[in-house]
Amino acid sequence: MRDHVKVIAPRAPTPVPTPSGTGRATSRLPDDLLAEQIERLAVFSAVITGLWGFGLAMDTVVVPLLLGFARVPFAIIIETCGVSVSAAMYLYVRRANHTLDTKAAAGLGYLIANAVGVALLNTLALRGRMPDGPWVSWIAVLILVFSMIAPARPLPMLAVSLVAASMDPLVTWVVYMRGLPALPPLTAFIHYLPNYICAFVAMVPSRMFHRLGRRLREAQELGSYQLVELLGHGGMGEVWRGQHRLLARDAAIKLVRPEVLGAGTDADTRQVLRRFEREARATAALTSPHTIDVFDFGVTNEGTFYYVMELLSGRDLESFVRDFGPVPAERVIFLLRQVAHSLADAHARGLVHRDIKPANIYLCRMGLEYDFVKVLDFGLVKYRKRPAGEQTLATLDYHTSGTPAYMAPEVILGGTDVDRRADVYALGCVAYYLLTGELVFEADTPMKMLMQHVQEIPLPPSERTELPIPPELDAIVMACLEKDPNKRPQNAEELLRIACDCQTCEGWNQAAAKAWWERHLPELTGPLTLEDFTSSSETVAAR
Repeated sequence: MRDHVKVIAPRAPTPVPTPSGTGRATSRLPDDLLAEQIERLAVFSAVITGLWGFGLAMDTVVVPLLLGFARVPFAIIIETCGVSVSAAMYLYVRRANHTLDTKAAAGLGYLIANAVGVALLNTLALRGRMPDGPWVSWIAVLILVFSMIAPARPLPMLAVSLVAASMDPLVTWVVYMRGLPALPPLTAFIHYLPNYICAFVAMVPSRMFHRLGRRLREAQELGSYQLVELLGHGGMGEVWRGQHRLLARDAAIKLVRPEVLGAGTDADTRQVLRRFEREARATAALTSPHTIDVFDFGVTNEGTFYYVMELLSGRDLESFVRDFGPVPAERVIFLLRQVAHSLADAHARGLVHRDIKPANIYLCRMGLEYDFVKVLDFGLVKYRKRPAGEQTLATLDYHTSGTPAYMAPEVILGGTDVDRRADVYALGCVAYYLLTGELVFEADTPMKMLMQHVQEIPLPPSERTELPIPPELDAIVMACLEKDPNKRPQNAEELLRIACDCQTCEGWNQAAAKAWWERHLPELTGPLTLEDFTSSSETVAAR
């Protein structure tokens, strides 16, 4: 897949993938396409059940009433078997707890079973006489319809189609050898030659379908990872659960559409790509344990950016407060220190996050630790020191960065000297939200909210909640919310030091966190399974 995905800066050497078209794994359809094939197989079996039922009704009711004679019992037995087998196939495809591959293989057997029934009826109808006019066996139609509705891989499709096509001459030959009325074998073979033509034609839709599946698989493979399941989507793109093709490791893969970043022309795309590469390298170098780990990143041939990140188990702070209400002060300072640790690492490397908000802060379980914070979305950061006139992904003229409820006044006013103190302001807004369950400013339009951040002095969080908030923590939050950047803590490292010196909020620890998780999120306190990582996917979704 090196020819499909341009890997920009993996943290570890990317293994060379197995070339497409070799081995079972690459010849198999992707699961989503295979699932669609099985759905079509169910529809196919339902239609065939109706056709067999129609024939049975004609021979047992309509023909005797209108024409005054009954069909031979043998024909009625065949049609009854056709209805039964087709109905059983439908129920099997819909309800059986078997793999998709097993059901697809059963579909090939089902095609042959129908061909046998049709061949028996054909031989019974002809009784050794050539038809008076043009006549094509229903087996030919059956093969073509099956190849378009539920196609198998080309070679198995050809093999099974040839077997199905041979049912007419084979049944004729058996009946002829028993001395019953039937066409001579050679005559029957020539007569049923259209069956074999259709068998070869059936390879065409099968090859097209599998070529489409191969291209889809190639499009879903990003470096050493393959997209498995869509976890969420938002304004910036999509987040998928990915799987490493050689290692037993699942990951979250974020796909960012280039047009979201303002890439309207090829020149814009190349410019954004260069910024993406430069800033992705810096982002991957962040080493704080409270920053989401980036395993890999790159750009597909279609120009879609992707990040491969660790897959987390827990909740984002926005949904956390929405579901459980305001957070006690001692727990807030416990979380605030971890977020500040992540941002301090970024600030020390000259990076500004610019979109700190509860939705981008993940509260998770990491091994034996609970209330372990991970800061997300370091993909669109800003360098503090750049040559004049040079922009970053988050400072393009046509890209508005940040969220109104957490934007610093200097960001709102479009200042050219926006720096890490904007992250400090946003983190103050986050702490305010955690303590009170309310935004710093409430407004009915984003513009009004932005103007409040610029002009109005917020009430201290202690005046917006009934929960006790120590004056020391009140003062920390209000210091972060200063309108003048010079009056705030000057970076996250200073804020971290201030938070660590806050001695009035020391009642929260790992024991308290574990007890809370066991009481409120018991499904995440036992042995973790894959479902635990995918059940709360809204947090890692692009926003």
